[in-house]
Amino acid sequence: MSTTRKTITVTDQQDSWIKAQIAAGDFTSDSEYIRDLIRRDQSRQADIEAIRAALVEGEQSGEPQSFDGDLFKKEMLAKHA
Repeated sequence: MSTTRKTITVTDQQDSWIKAQIAAGDFTSDSEYIRDLIRRDQSRQADIEAIRAALVEGEQSGEPQSFDGDLFKKEMLAKHA
C-alpha cells in the first residue's frame, strides 16, 4: 500500500492529547494515532450508512401493521415454554 505524506495543524491542547496517547503506549507515533482515528471514522460512517439503508428499506416495505405485545408474548411462551 502506498502512502502519502500530509501536514496537519493541531492546537497545543490536541498535540498534548496525542502525545499522552503515545506516552500511554496506545500508539507509537502521531501518524499511527491519526490513522487509527481515520479508520474509526470510516467504520462509523459505514455503520451510519447501513442504518440509513435499513431505514429506507423499512420505509419502503409497506404500511405498518398493528402489533399486540401481549399476544406476541403469549405466543412466544406457548411456542418456547
